[in-house]
Amino acid sequence: MNLALVFLGGGLGSVARYLVSVICLKQYHGTLPLATFISNVVSCLVLVGVVSLVSDGTLDNRYVKPAVIIGFCGGFSTFSTFSYETVQLIKNGNHLVAVGNVIVSVIVCLILLYKLTK
Repeated sequence: MNLALVFLGGGLGSVARYLVSVICLKQYHGTLPLATFISNVVSCLVLVGVVSLVSDGTLDNRYVKPAVIIGFCGGFSTFSTFSYETVQLIKNGNHLVAVGNVIVSVIVCLILLYKLTK
């Protein structure tokens, strides 16, 4: 059962990640890897929301953890893509953007998780 939940959640997360990329590519033409940033921040928000709902007993962790936390958030968040895009920024001479990308991404996600979890 857990494998099926991870598979389903991961597939949905991956499709959602793809859609964020498509939308960002059409709307944004800057240097910052915006789609990756958005995916990682939204994934943190989803994780916080789910953890809150599990903590107060609204959701059953037996199903939510494999489906949403491991599956969806794992498929939607993109640490490997974040790392790759940051290396590409460095290789392309965008050192300040690369450093800013790392600092802002990590700080925003950590602050969200810290502030929104109890």
